[in-house]
Amino acid sequence: MLYWLTALSDGGDFFNLFRYITFRAGGAFLTALVFGFLFGKPLIAVLRKRQGKGQPIRDDGPEGHFVKAGTPTMGGLLIVGALVTATLLWARLDNPFVWLVLFVTTSFAAIGFADDYAKVSKQNTSGVPSKLRLALGILIAVIAAWWATQFHPENLQGQLALPVFKDTLINLGYFYVPFGVIVIVGAANAVNLTDGLDGLAIMPVMIAASTLGVIAYAVGRVDFTEYLDVHYVPGTGEILIFSAALFGGGLGFLWYNAPPAAVFMGDTGSLALGGALGAIAVATKHELVLAIVGGLFVVEALSVIIQVLYFKKTGKRVFLMAPIHHHYEKKGWAEPTIVIRFWIISLILAMIGLATLKVR
Repeated sequence: MLYWLTALSDGGDFFNLFRYITFRAGGAFLTALVFGFLFGKPLIAVLRKRQGKGQPIRDDGPEGHFVKAGTPTMGGLLIVGALVTATLLWARLDNPFVWLVLFVTTSFAAIGFADDYAKVSKQNTSGVPSKLRLALGILIAVIAAWWATQFHPENLQGQLALPVFKDTLINLGYFYVPFGVIVIVGAANAVNLTDGLDGLAIMPVMIAASTLGVIAYAVGRVDFTEYLDVHYVPGTGEILIFSAALFGGGLGFLWYNAPPAAVFMGDTGSLALGGALGAIAVATKHELVLAIVGGLFVVEALSVIIQVLYFKKTGKRVFLMAPIHHHYEKKGWAEPTIVIRFWIISLILAMIGLATLKVR
């Protein structure tokens, strides 16, 4: 919205700053951060009052989680509210990729909100039926993946770019949309599975979003893509503003989610943020890089898949409990130890993901 202030510029004054994506990204970060600090306490108070007993705790979960009974959920509303507000204020609203990531984020947030509401109102952990959640997620992802292909350059439409390998494209054709669906829905559910400890999911999401934001800015500039030998996707630079807003909103939420959490993000936040990461990856043609940058989420999801398949086949468990962060809880690791070590792993993976831009 504020981009239109450039119409008041003569080319050398303050209003000219609004032309620069980096300036507006900084503004989006600060706006989302302030939003989080201003509305965090009031939102938590409302959630605590409305929810009463808070988020239901699984009976079969780690014993240490029962002390968290009564903690309100739906804290993702704070992140999504900050993110959407800051993005609408600072991004160019004529950019299709901005609306693409906002559509995915808010749509998955709506699914998550319905699931959280069902859990809180019924005081059980079942929520919205999983098949219905999956069907709605697939529908949203189909729209988003098709949407992205309409605004990709003609030479990249339906193509899968491989990291590290210069100018290598795999033509998926009509299968690109189903592939994009897997990326977006998979990312949403992987982040959802990771959100099991105070602060565990939000920091890796912020790290991944920041990394993808830098990638989006790079692939949206023809001079950078020529230097780095990566594929140019016009317009994706504006996604940096969305990523900066996510980082600011995430910090605001983390202030209240740091152990012991005053509020959980719930499915409202985890599905929305995971979907956002998937949408950015699809928009920037860096779907496979997301698997590196978000490697922690991949491991968390795989631990559940392996556990379920192995148990069905043998009746035994590979892990003491899945997702894998619960495995380490069962082994006696303190919750802050698990959280901080997983943060470190996320940061390392992000650096590896960024390196793929230059290693060709």
